[in-house]
Amino acid sequence: MSPRSPRGSGVAQRVDVRDWLGGVRLSVFMMIMFGLVIFAVFMLVPTVGTYIGQLQRIDALEHSVQVAQDKVDALEAERDRWNDPNYVITQARERLFYYRPGEIVYLVVDDLDPAALPGEQKPVSETVEQAPNDWMGAMLRSVTEAGLTQSVADQPAETPGTSTDGTTPTG
Repeated sequence: MSPRSPRGSGVAQRVDVRDWLGGVRLSVFMMIMFGLVIFAVFMLVPTVGTYIGQLQRIDALEHSVQVAQDKVDALEAERDRWNDPNYVITQARERLFYYRPGEIVYLVVDDLDPAALPGEQKPVSETVEQAPNDWMGAMLRSVTEAGLTQSVADQPAETPGTSTDGTTPTG
């Protein structure tokens, strides 16, 4: 009788390890190569992380260099404008109200439309006073009255000669 039993018998099967292990042939060379591959992976993973971090830092530094270069370009353009005599004269006239000898300068003080100017304001109060009523109660009454009032369309139309309560005035 063979040591193997048929599949449907319900008896535990014996597995011969030599059958499936015999197909895998490990040599010393394969073990050394496998060890070198694992060693190389452990050596390269931190290096790759450092490389990616340095690339990100380089991108950030290049961006800051570009921003600084834009500022330098703007300042050089400003310097070039100030080297232009016409620009300097214009700035002196606008900012410092300078003028050349012999020129007549007109300075408009109030060039706004009088309607656009704010009116004279009286002082709000000479002393601080307390409000004569309870503002919170007034607000609550206002809100409740607004919610309870009827609209104009809901109220009966008032005819001449009658009052709102439906009676005729005596007179």
